[in-house]
Amino acid sequence: GRMAVVRPKTRYAGSGGAVYDEIGLTYAATRSPDPRIAAAILDALGDARSVVNVGAGTGAYEPVDREVVAVEPSGAMIAQRGPDAAPAIQASAEQLPFVDNSFDAALAVNTVHHWSDLRGGLRELRRVARTRVVIFLRNPRSGIAFWLADYLPELEPADRIASIVAAIEEELGPLRTICVPLPRDCVDGLFTAYWARPELYLDPDVRRNISNFALAPAEAVAEGLARLEAELDSGTWDSRYGHFRALPAVDLGQRILVATL
Repeated sequence: GRMAVVRPKTRYAGSGGAVYDEIGLTYAATRSPDPRIAAAILDALGDARSVVNVGAGTGAYEPVDREVVAVEPSGAMIAQRGPDAAPAIQASAEQLPFVDNSFDAALAVNTVHHWSDLRGGLRELRRVARTRVVIFLRNPRSGIAFWLADYLPELEPADRIASIVAAIEEELGPLRTICVPLPRDCVDGLFTAYWARPELYLDPDVRRNISNFALAPAEAVAEGLARLEAELDSGTWDSRYGHFRALPAVDLGQRILVATL
């Protein structure tokens, strides 16, 4: 008979809702929007007057000058949305509770890699948006290599993201790609945000709000961080990567992908 394929239950089940119920409790503290990333996302939305923000989290990159409806699977994240944030509906990307062509644009920021059914979610974005779909993600195969991957290779899912980008192109058609360099003082505590401030990766409060750390095997993380700490103490890190401390901004693969429908 045929072998039964047993898929392990990943912590991505349900569009990232579960992992953010765990890590999302202090998320708003280190994950405030960076104004330079925000400006690039706003620019990519163009003249869209109405926007659905899917996988919206605490609402970091939602435009304030348009009609926005947020969709977020995690109750913990919705609870942290500010009083001025757009109305939020608890639902997943794969089943958006809207009729076709409900919004000018669909926005998805740092979220598609958490979806349990990527292509289903992408088709939903296309279904509910009239003019464009805007996706912000990091593709580790673009830009320069991130030095932290030398210490924590498990946290750098380059193959997975490359296949996600390929799926986006297949589902949404030709994409306009906008490069978003990360400034040295990036205020949004993304995985790559502290490229010039390596000591901050040793801070558990910083790591707690980065999904890469929450999803990686704890032993591997502890080992890699111990080596980073030792090499910062000994000066090895600075002899190898210290030149980063002086750069104003670096392209670490952050991209805005724009599909025109």
